[in-house]
Amino acid sequence: MDYIPFTKPFLDEETIQGVADVMRSGWLASGPKVIEFESSLSDYLGGRIVKSFTSATGALEVALELCDIGEGDEVITPAMSFAATPNVILRVGAKPVFVDVDPDTRNIDLDQVKSAITPKTRAIMPVHFAGLSVDCDRLYDIAQKHGLRVIEDAAHAIGTRHKGRKIGSFGDIVSFSFHPNKNMTTIEGGALSISDPTEARKLDQLRFHGIVKDGEGNMDVALPGGKYNLSDVAARVGIGQIKNLDSFNEKRNQLVDRYFECWELEACLLPAKDEGHSWHMFAPLIPFERLGFPRSEFIRAMHGQGIGVGIHYPALHLFSLYRKLGYREGDFPHAERIGRETVTLPLFPMMRMEDVERVCRTVSGILKP
Repeated sequence: MDYIPFTKPFLDEETIQGVADVMRSGWLASGPKVIEFESSLSDYLGGRIVKSFTSATGALEVALELCDIGEGDEVITPAMSFAATPNVILRVGAKPVFVDVDPDTRNIDLDQVKSAITPKTRAIMPVHFAGLSVDCDRLYDIAQKHGLRVIEDAAHAIGTRHKGRKIGSFGDIVSFSFHPNKNMTTIEGGALSISDPTEARKLDQLRFHGIVKDGEGNMDVALPGGKYNLSDVAARVGIGQIKNLDSFNEKRNQLVDRYFECWELEACLLPAKDEGHSWHMFAPLIPFERLGFPRSEFIRAMHGQGIGVGIHYPALHLFSLYRKLGYREGDFPHAERIGRETVTLPLFPMMRMEDVERVCRTVSGILKP
């Protein structure tokens, strides 16, 4: 019986050979392949300025620095995401202000965003969860009315569309992740999409030691930048991936359609569908407490049947780091329900329809009385 992981990257032979060519070239750090990769991403996003990073976490942190967000400032963000989202807010000295999410879309509740705005609020950092776009029209309407920056955590959303427009082809600042479990990968890496050339120049400094060079190669250091520049090796992987991204996402949509067709457990809450969804993950909510079946036991049983399962994500405000800020159980009931009930089932482009059918049969076999 073949093991089905919950995710698995695909690298074609051309990409593997391309990486070998880079290794032989002697130019391993940022160089021509990074320039080519950023150009390809820019083309994919309709000509936006794109800057690559060693990680999406680093990209988010630099985005906050770019917006001069720091001590005494507040950034509104969802109470259900990966820990990187609020962690970077703390790292620049600001305070993450959590709001709840919608249980169907798992995206930030924009009504609660409006209520959370204070004189200290400087930005909103939404997450396009699992590849489903936030309502960008409402989001930017709120931000503009209150003079706030928007830093979109689009780690799950490369190729996602909102009303026909690709996430990252519009908006303020948009951050992507290219971790191996994402819809495309650079092994590790991320990128920011922005529109302002002046901010783009500052980004170059923030991601590489604050260095500025003149036309004659003389160097100055203008600010205390970090080191987040992508390598040519990673960029070559990304060049191959972006060529296949739309076909990867189309296959993900087909697989999810089959999940919906085969799913039998009516007690579960399946994720919301949308025309522009890129389906980074398929994460139903299973009422384990009501079914009298602990999630840990379910995961062990699935693994025993050769099927990988993830958990995306626990509610952020219940982690010890964020309890120190005064958050408590009961503050965000939807995020807490998701944290208790979510499971992430296998979804990746090389899956077969029969794999989806096997996953659904196995889930039903374990949970049905």
